[in-house]
Amino acid sequence: MDKFSKSSETVFDYKDISSLKRFISEKGKITPRRISYISIKKQKDLSNAIKRARYLALLPYTGK
Repeated sequence: MDKFSKSSETVFDYKDISSLKRFISEKGKITPRRISYISIKKQKDLSNAIKRARYLALLPYTGK
């Protein structure tokens, strides 16, 4: 299980790039919920944080 599924106060921050990179594949796609074992609400928060970081050019849209 993932450490974010048990903690309800965990908030994904778009400025915390190192934790967001864990949920991005090599090709740059967001890891699906069935693989990352995150709740629906946390997955939505995660995808919003990744999309915001991409928009602000903190994360790339594509992989390496």
